[in-house]
Amino acid sequence: MTAMAETVLPSIGRVRLTDLIAVEGLPSESYKVSISTLTQSLAQYSAAIIQLPISDGALLRSSLESARLFFHQRAYSPPEMAHTSDSREWCKTSGYYADPQILQETYDYRPGFTSADSNGSMELPPAGLSDIFALLGKAARHILDAISFSLNLRSFSFTEILDNVPLRGREMSSSVLSVCCHSRPSFQGAQHHALTASEDGQLVMFPDQEHQVEKSLITLLKSDRAGLHIKDFHGRWLLVDGDLGPQDALVYPGLALYQATAGYVSPAVHRTEIGNMDGSMYGRCSISFKLMPKSMASFNCSEMRAAGHGVEAQFQLPIPVDDFMQRTHPTDQLLTKSIFPSYGFQAEQDAMKPMKRKKNSTRCKPLPPSKRLRLEAQRVLKERVQDIADKKGIKLRFCNLKECEGHLQSRDSPCGSIRMEIGWPPGVPFVHPHDLPNKSKLGFLEAYEPGWTAAQQDIELSIVKQIKAILSLVC
Repeated sequence: MTAMAETVLPSIGRVRLTDLIAVEGLPSESYKVSISTLTQSLAQYSAAIIQLPISDGALLRSSLESARLFFHQRAYSPPEMAHTSDSREWCKTSGYYADPQILQETYDYRPGFTSADSNGSMELPPAGLSDIFALLGKAARHILDAISFSLNLRSFSFTEILDNVPLRGREMSSSVLSVCCHSRPSFQGAQHHALTASEDGQLVMFPDQEHQVEKSLITLLKSDRAGLHIKDFHGRWLLVDGDLGPQDALVYPGLALYQATAGYVSPAVHRTEIGNMDGSMYGRCSISFKLMPKSMASFNCSEMRAAGHGVEAQFQLPIPVDDFMQRTHPTDQLLTKSIFPSYGFQAEQDAMKPMKRKKNSTRCKPLPPSKRLRLEAQRVLKERVQDIADKKGIKLRFCNLKECEGHLQSRDSPCGSIRMEIGWPPGVPFVHPHDLPNKSKLGFLEAYEPGWTAAQQDIELSIVKQIKAILSLVC
């Protein structure tokens, strides 16, 4: 067996959450190995298994038991089953609703929202939702940080698009905890015959809408019995929750993470069994936490560009989160890169790419040294300016490039005091480092860190010499 073949995961990856928690200093070997397993599993299977601490497993089990009792005691009432599918309500769902077409009942818990039942009175939710929301929400953020590390992004790269922790006064959560029940016998009623049919003596156990994709950043799911299928890298449907232990949860990425990473993390395409529930008086219950971006944020992929990743044209322009969530996203039109610059798996991922290349794939080639230098200068400059502003308690408000040319000639300009306090170079418009002309980035950084450009060029020259030495030995 070749070294490349040995890196292929034979089954969905399993990682302990405690090994994915970042600490100060250099990354440990267990941290790097765990991130490699996580990212390789997401690349191959679009999912991974996360092992939570033993104490958290007990909370998961009790929450599932509470969910079973909640749905079991709820009477079947068709008039209250109506639920709006308006995409404009993507961050406002709360309380109980159902979809008879796929035999699914759901209770959405979203901190900051108060739900009421069909009579207008307060609805009694399943027990322990606030505790499980906090548990899975914290785990989801650790996993998101691990993914950003695998992509060579800076720490907390996604902070600007996430909710505050904890929520501020009168804020409502964008993320949601969904407690679901599939195929509860008392709920199925007359719908059962419309959803199953005989085919070669077998029951068709999936609804017509087989290709479902969450719009979340990532989803954490725990079910009490198997039934979730996800399409892998080769297009095969795999049962992914059939081997979950008491403290295991499934994690898979969604469309929001696909957009935020410029397509480098593919969303999971999944479907759920709605049949094969013989002998079950409760149906199939599950708890899923969906880490969502806040509606007032926007996706701009600036962190991906700063890390040196090629960004396709469809990800170049910033897009408000609220607009993105209201759009439809056909799964057959998603641009899949499936590239994780992780430890030891790059050769495998290159081998797994399809032979047919897209015409615009040249945009994803490694950046030339000169452009990498400018991007690194932009990133470092942004840090230096922000550090100075933070230490002096200054809130940065950058100007428009054209407007600021007039500010430079004025004595009482809106940005004059800020430029003076942080030592902004004279004669340079007060704009975000990203908006500075390319040639200005390097010269501007020299004002804050003399000798930086020469040091970076020495590093590039050293790398080039090493590559030439290796090539000469090979030839």
